[in-house]
Amino acid sequence: MQILVESRDASAMSIHETAAARVRFALRRLKSRVPRAKVKFSDANGPRGGIDKCCQVEIHTASAGTVVIASRASDWRTALERSLGRATRALTRALQRQQKPTRGRGERRWLGGVHA
Repeated sequence: MQILVESRDASAMSIHETAAARVRFALRRLKSRVPRAKVKFSDANGPRGGIDKCCQVEIHTASAGTVVIASRASDWRTALERSLGRATRALTRALQRQQKPTRGRGERRWLGGVHA
């Protein structure tokens, strides 16, 4: 899996290695389906502070397309964790939607003497 980490803010450079490790860990179950992931950090307000640290996670897959999630927080790590959590849940849902159902909607099941 190829992981790209970008940032325009110099203070976000310290979290690049951590971000790559967190992406690898969060996508470890799905690494066969995810050839590329991209993490982009930006600071909306600059040095003024506040809840302005943005983290955007893009996960590219061949079968489910691209999942893009962005979040804001007061620090880089929290923004990264929120984005990764939401992105992995969204990707898992997208992949589950593609799977064929094991049983049709109109099919009835036998539940020990009662049809359900």
